[in-house]
Amino acid sequence: MKKLIYNKFDKPTIATLRRVDYKGKIVVINSPAEAETAVDYLLAQSVLGLDTETRPSFTKGKHYKCALLQVANQSICFLFRLNYIGMCPAVARLLGDKTVTKVGLAWKNDLLSLRELGEFQPGSFVDLQDMVRELGIEDQSLVKIYANLFGERISKADRLSNWERDILKDTQKVYAAIDAWACVRIYEELLRLKESGDYELVVREEENKQEHDETDISETR
Repeated sequence: MKKLIYNKFDKPTIATLRRVDYKGKIVVINSPAEAETAVDYLLAQSVLGLDTETRPSFTKGKHYKCALLQVANQSICFLFRLNYIGMCPAVARLLGDKTVTKVGLAWKNDLLSLRELGEFQPGSFVDLQDMVRELGIEDQSLVKIYANLFGERISKADRLSNWERDILKDTQKVYAAIDAWACVRIYEELLRLKESGDYELVVREEENKQEHDETDISETR
């Protein structure tokens, strides 16, 4: 039986799905030296998922710089605390790499945030929003894409938490790790479906009035 995927996943259904359980390892990077070791490991991998987090501002005109870069493979996620280490040479080397497949969602927005920390030459990146369109999926948010492909729910409870805390909470670490790790899972599943043709697209015509809001950076990660 072919896998059913939807052009638009029903938002109310997501709340009924089982919550994603991340079982991988999480490593927090607090210094440039730690970053060098982590990047050496990461650039020896075949596929990496990336995402960023920024402290939310609840004051008009107040803007914070990108505080966290999370980079994951299938089994481990490194959390680079950019509010401590900035655009250090190791992070710039990772972001400029052109040899390893690096996957993100709405990644152009993340690159803009990262370049506020320091100049670097962006390497090669794959944006999942482009990949899903090739299969006929119109949704652009990580939550909907993941639910569509795997039937599980990614919690966004910690999205508006303080990413510049002295010590990140365990729930923040898991939240950040899932967003990067999920990019790897989605990428590999999309490749499998594209290469095998083992899927059937179910087209839903109805459109949620809030659908366009989900292409905003705060919803697509």
